[in-house]
Amino acid sequence: MGTPRWHLTQREGVRLGCLDWGRSGTSVVFLHGIAGYAAEWEETASWLSHAFRVVAIEQRGHGRSEREPDDVSPGAFVADAEMWVERLELAPAVVVGQSFGGLVAILLASRRPDVVRALVVVEATPALDATSPAVVRGWLESWPVPFASREAALAYFGGDTAWARAWVGGLEERPDGLWPSFAPDVIVAALTELSGRDWWDDWGRIRCPVLVVRGAEGTAGSAAQHMLEALPTAQTVEVEEAGHDLHLEQPRRWRQVLAEFLGTLER
Repeated sequence: MGTPRWHLTQREGVRLGCLDWGRSGTSVVFLHGIAGYAAEWEETASWLSHAFRVVAIEQRGHGRSEREPDDVSPGAFVADAEMWVERLELAPAVVVGQSFGGLVAILLASRRPDVVRALVVVEATPALDATSPAVVRGWLESWPVPFASREAALAYFGGDTAWARAWVGGLEERPDGLWPSFAPDVIVAALTELSGRDWWDDWGRIRCPVLVVRGAEGTAGSAAQHMLEALPTAQTVEVEEAGHDLHLEQPRRWRQVLAEFLGTLER
């Protein structure tokens, strides 16, 4: 795998970044969840980039992108993703989104079918979810920041696991310790706007191949059947012993699921 490089640009005055593994082939664009970051997809990209052009977007409000943008509406996130696909000439791309990123991916596929070849929705549903902003806020406020060291942060997130390492990898070092690379109030506001209504109309308009991936212990299970009823052409896979961050909790099974779906597109 080649070393990924950062692209940094502005859209309507808002700084935006993405990681680009720079290979050729069908483009695969990754959208992280709330409080996530582009490099959390690095393990996925490390095996995928030998055959695909892999790009991971750092969404506004996170990491190297603008931390406190004025606009955190769903339309802004969709327009950011659309901009990267067009700017880097990735269309038509396979778009993979997890959680919050999955909803952004759904809206992009619905509204710009010309730039999305296929869609992978990981632990996300078009259903109204009025409780998630409070849950996320409570979790983020429980973090004992600043963490004194990487070891202290790993211990807080449950020890030296792939999931914990990924969350610790998203922290940034400051003189007094390790801090989140986002402003909690900003990302909770973004989540409130996106999850405060349902997106079933957009879901029903999607016409590209779709794979819905959910963790057996995740949060998307209750809406999965409705998703299939509203879009009968979609495929679905459940990953055992995995929760909401299944790509971090069961990376080997996640790679297998994604590879099998991508293989069907190449036939």
